[in-house]
Amino acid sequence: MGFLEGKTAIITGAGRAVLSDGRCGSIGYGIATAYAKEGANLVITGRNVKKLEDAKEELERLYGIKVLIVQADVNSGVDNEAVVANVVKQTVDTFGGIDVLINNAQASASGVPLAEHTTEQFDLALYSGLFAAFYYMKACYPYLAKSKGAVINFASGAGLFGNYGQSAYAAAKEGIRGLSRVAATEWAKDGINVNIVCPLAWTAQLEQFEKAYPDAFKENVKMPPAGHYGDAELEIGRVCVQLASPDFKYMTGETITLEGGMGQRP
Repeated sequence: MGFLEGKTAIITGAGRAVLSDGRCGSIGYGIATAYAKEGANLVITGRNVKKLEDAKEELERLYGIKVLIVQADVNSGVDNEAVVANVVKQTVDTFGGIDVLINNAQASASGVPLAEHTTEQFDLALYSGLFAAFYYMKACYPYLAKSKGAVINFASGAGLFGNYGQSAYAAAKEGIRGLSRVAATEWAKDGINVNIVCPLAWTAQLEQFEKAYPDAFKENVKMPPAGHYGDAELEIGRVCVQLASPDFKYMTGETITLEGGMGQRP
């Protein structure tokens, strides 16, 4: 029996992506795989239905868990409360409750200098990241309070260190950090554990970037002090399992920073 047997987790941005060597190639899919191995039933969302269907097929076949897929895209042009409410309703109708919420989805126009950023590009980052976390946290709150569950949000070193060309992305991620700290304070009395992960993972996107633009990759993507990039499943996914495990909970309000496999509790 796994740590999360019988638990239900919503993971945003968890469509299937793999590296050239077959390992999990995105943070969302890495988390979903780690959770499936621990017996959790999953609700995975994203914009690409094919990637969600591929994830569902593989996770159910390999690990014997149930996966509900819901296409969902939080953006400036839709009724986002309705979009998120639909995900939550389908989750509760299918599994009866919610134990873990993982806000992983994020889109952005990285590489665009601040002075050249458009409002549309800024909205892309803010809505897909910060606003999505806000709407999901609000909608899931009653169920997380009932289950004394966990929220795991994703921030980034881009905001911590001011990465060039990532103004909107950094703003969204810093907003998520602030939002998470407030939720940790307000929801502690309800037994809801709220944490943040700031990952630097080796993903299919980074792999493709290195192959297509080796010089730009070398200039912009720095090797972490640990000497390797984080593994989406074995390091980042496993940290997320620990943060939701009933026998292993960090004090609410702390931040987990994961840089290339090195976990720190500041």
